Amino acid sequence: MGTEIMTLREVSAYLKITEKTDYRLGAEGKIPAFNVGGAWRVRKQEVDA
Repeated sequence: MGTEIMTLREVSAYLKITEKTDYRLGAEGKIPAFNVGGAWRVRKQEVDA
């Protein structure tokens, strides 16, 4: 199932938004992010959806 996992920095570059906006959208639940060892991660497939 090759699901690509991205950092919030990578998501910011991918969506062409600032990291601050990315963190805010993650906190609001608008970007489906999850925490792994203190670092936020996002599945690329979910960002594309």
